[in-house]
Amino acid sequence: MRLTARRRPRHEPQPRSAPSRPPDHRRIRRRLVARLAAATAAGVLILLLISTPAQAATVHEAALAGSVDAVLTNVRNWIMGILAGLATVFLTIGGVRYVMAAGDPGEVQKAKIAFKSAGIGYALAALAPLVVTVLQGIVGG
Repeated sequence: MRLTARRRPRHEPQPRSAPSRPPDHRRIRRRLVARLAAATAAGVLILLLISTPAQAATVHEAALAGSVDAVLTNVRNWIMGILAGLATVFLTIGGVRYVMAAGDPGEVQKAKIAFKSAGIGYALAALAPLVVTVLQGIVGG
């Protein structure tokens, strides 16, 4: 049995010759990553060279609260900060979920729940001074 190349009919165009070397995306990506790593290393090196060492100041007084009112004020500030921070995280998660939902009703519902949780967190952070005032009345401060 003899194998011969198939002859193309005249109406089929002849294939064009391939370029000498097709672009190698992996090679290009490696070069880009290497350049980015070199630039990052150079930036870190420059920052290390121009920075000055940090020196801690001596502390002469202990961080003790003078009264119950000071303790409760500190507790109120910590509670407000933590609640506001968590509410901001939930607000961000809800916004990202809503944008990434692309019309999916389940994801939109999860985003709305995250928005509601953020609202509750902000409301609790706003009510923290009231809670501390109630605690001051109970403790007698």
